Amino acid sequence: MSAYQGEAVVLRTWPVHEADEIVSLFTRDYGRIRGVAKAAAKSRRRFGGALEPMTWVSASYVERPKQDLVRLDACEVLSSPLSEPVNYARAAALAFYAEVLEEALPDHDPHETVFRLVLAVLEHTLGDRVWMPVTYFSLWITRLLGWMPSLTHCTVCGEAFGAAPAWFQPQSDGLVCVRDKTPSSRILSADSLVLARRIFQSPVAAFAGEEWLANRAADLRRFATQALERHLERRLHAAAALAKLGGA
Repeated sequence: MSAYQGEAVVLRTWPVHEADEIVSLFTRDYGRIRGVAKAAAKSRRRFGGALEPMTWVSASYVERPKQDLVRLDACEVLSSPLSEPVNYARAAALAFYAEVLEEALPDHDPHETVFRLVLAVLEHTLGDRVWMPVTYFSLWITRLLGWMPSLTHCTVCGEAFGAAPAWFQPQSDGLVCVRDKTPSSRILSADSLVLARRIFQSPVAAFAGEEWLANRAADLRRFATQALERHLERRLHAAAALAKLGGA
């Protein structure tokens, strides 16, 4: 057996047996793992509120040979989403992060940059102010997974968008210019293209002072979400919850 301790973000839990839980963790050093937390529903000392989704923890666990699940012994809370009020918008944003990470990340494959992205957006996902961090996360996770097409040139003819808008389709990758769009294409405004380029050049904190209503960059979030869903080959339930708030 090998014992480990390190930073992780809780993604999801499933109850098993009477009081045990299976926990999906995104660890900084070893990527996504799953483990069994024995008596988690009863042991306040070892787990307390540490197994809530999107809690940043220091996790202690043991990996056993030829077993897919580790034995999760304890979690110490480093930062909890429950330390701030959780309304519907914030709950939907946190669920969106967790769902994307759970579905997109392979097992035991470290992604240090993704881990830092998660901690950064969690810090700014407060109250009703969810649209900026959700937009930032949607774009960056798509790019870090290798699924973000060029935001500067048409994928069909290669023409630069410049100050013009672009178009995209749910069924295919890439952005196209006005000449190559189809009747089913959806527009991505020139303002949103400029914003996307800024996002890829700046930390999330650089946008914290800007006003972000639900309609700002809604087309950009829709574009990124559709790219994620296309590559994951499934709908994201939390994205649908965010859309009901008018943000997509």
